Amino acid sequence: MDDGERSAWIAAEIARVDGIAPDAGSHSAKHAKMARNPYCFLRGSAQLIYGDLASGALHLPQGLTHPALYSAVVGDCHMSNFGFVTEKGSHGRHIIFGPDDFDDACIGPAAWDLARFVTSLFLSCELAAGIAEGRYTTDEFDDVAGLAPPEPDEALAGAQAFVDRYIAICDEVTIDPAVRRRTLDDFAIGHPLRRFLKKARKRAIGGAKFERKSSLGKAVAIDPAGLRFRDRRRYRRLDEPAEAAVRAAFRPYVDDAILDVVRRIGQGTGSLDLPRYYLLVGPEGAATSAELTMCQVVEVKQQRRAAPLHEFPDLDPRNTLGPAHLTVMIQRRVQREPDLLLDQADWDGESWLVRSRHHARVSAEPEEICLSDGDAGIRLAHYAQACGEALALAHSRADNRSVRFETAMGLALRQDGAALIEAARSYAERVIADWELYCAMRASGG
Repeated sequence: MDDGERSAWIAAEIARVDGIAPDAGSHSAKHAKMARNPYCFLRGSAQLIYGDLASGALHLPQGLTHPALYSAVVGDCHMSNFGFVTEKGSHGRHIIFGPDDFDDACIGPAAWDLARFVTSLFLSCELAAGIAEGRYTTDEFDDVAGLAPPEPDEALAGAQAFVDRYIAICDEVTIDPAVRRRTLDDFAIGHPLRRFLKKARKRAIGGAKFERKSSLGKAVAIDPAGLRFRDRRRYRRLDEPAEAAVRAAFRPYVDDAILDVVRRIGQGTGSLDLPRYYLLVGPEGAATSAELTMCQVVEVKQQRRAAPLHEFPDLDPRNTLGPAHLTVMIQRRVQREPDLLLDQADWDGESWLVRSRHHARVSAEPEEICLSDGDAGIRLAHYAQACGEALALAHSRADNRSVRFETAMGLALRQDGAALIEAARSYAERVIADWELYCAMRASGG
């Protein structure tokens, strides 16, 4: 496939998923975000990696694609789709680190998640290098002087650390299946995730910054007339008939009264342009800060078909479930204590996901991990190890009946892990080239 054919394929795939071509006339916020850098492009175009897997443009070792190695996969597994959430959603208090986005989840080869994560790891290092050199911009640092990215050999070591930790967890579960109940909920001094965990704890109920920095506190205004969503650019008020329709459709899914409703604008990357609503849920008449802890923000988001299933529709009968139903099923399997509110609904001719907006949800941007004043490689390796452990635990929980998956996956990765890393490293270069084609088509009008 030459560059012209590749550009046409990329444009067609993006238009198929997003409903709009990625040309200069596109006013899609998602398409603009994808043009920022190759890492954002990867995040917004999950369908491309599965097209390349189907065509052989990305080839994974055959030993890693055997049906015995299928699991409940994240589907859009990359460095930014891990973070801190609260078990049981807004109903819980225990903060853990793990995969936090299941919009493209399905049943498939676990190696898909590993390959996409490792690809994102190499692209994160490219992003950090580009920021340090002035090729890309970032909102995470006011000044990057004195900060440096991982060296190429450190990026490779980070990828190996991710795979090695995944193997180690498979081995532990094989010996003791109770390991599946483990969570990552504490990190030693010096670990790059420690400060993010501290931030999450401060935002949790009872934390010092709950009212100011939690997802609930930032969203809600205390008003004697009743708690309501703040007036923010990212929130859009609905007209009365539309609001009444949303309230009527989703009141059965929540515990208390729906105090307020807005449409959320500009959330996410892959699902940036999909409709989503925020419901402020709490006791009828709640109007004080004391009552804020009894409230929660519930997200209702239109769900589309998981990215892998366009190219791989027949891997497993469970993948034929409706889009939101499949997401709910996967998340309930792979999380130790899933969101108690998590549910799916068919409404207005579409499939909708209903879930908590975790009060203390916090994640690290890739440049926050990969830019440092002297230990970027160590920080990357520690972060990659945490993700490898969290992903292995998630995959392992998909089937508690035996340790067949863990035994086979550990053996397969020992044999083919290096080949998987090299395939992902090479594919990261392909993504950078695709991003350049994407930017050219936007600049030229398609």
